[in-house]
Amino acid sequence: MSQLQVIKDVGPKLIPFFKTVAIYFVVFIPQASPGYIAAVLKCLPIICLMIFVVWHGQQMEERFKSFWKKILCGLFFSCIGDYCLIWPDYFILGMVAFAVGHVNYIMAFGFQPFNLPAGLCSYLVATIGCLYLLPGCTGIMLPGVPLYTLLLSTMMWRAIARFPLKKNLWSWTRLFTAAGAVLFVISDLLIGLGMFKKLAIPHAQAAIMGTYYLAQLGIALSVVDLNDNIKQE
Repeated sequence: MSQLQVIKDVGPKLIPFFKTVAIYFVVFIPQASPGYIAAVLKCLPIICLMIFVVWHGQQMEERFKSFWKKILCGLFFSCIGDYCLIWPDYFILGMVAFAVGHVNYIMAFGFQPFNLPAGLCSYLVATIGCLYLLPGCTGIMLPGVPLYTLLLSTMMWRAIARFPLKKNLWSWTRLFTAAGAVLFVISDLLIGLGMFKKLAIPHAQAAIMGTYYLAQLGIALSVVDLNDNIKQE
């Protein structure tokens, strides 16, 4: 499947995702008040991505089903995390749900190709960020933040490692997946800066959710043209 064909095929199927993202920003962001309606609006875009992944996954060969099912599980646990983070009292539970989601993404991406330089860069960035945030952590966050950072940085590494520099293996979907993982790190860093460093970030909620939704979109796109990508590896 050519890159142009991939874009033409995927675009219409992502319309529900973009519509629900727009609804979230129009309805929730101006009020930013927690509640069940806000939770539903926040989760709808991820639910749309889950449907998108299932639709594409059903067309995959049997031997590739493990990949898209792990991506689906990652989105599912992320959705649980989104729901929990609406209420500050459930922040720890939400953090655990996202951690499980990252484990599923890591298992989906695998460790081939290994790409050690990408791993070293990912862990270096994560270590610097973690050391900066740790002084503001207390209680369960002291071990929790480093552990979560380890999973997040590993997920980023494995997503970036899937994007080859060789021309014959290059694809938009792999580029979007790598970019999505980086955006996930940025989104979580913005949360950490506000929560642990008490920094007043302009339009923080919009920035956090904007980068987050784009991140999940990039990761979900990893299931597109999966047959072609894996066969080339």
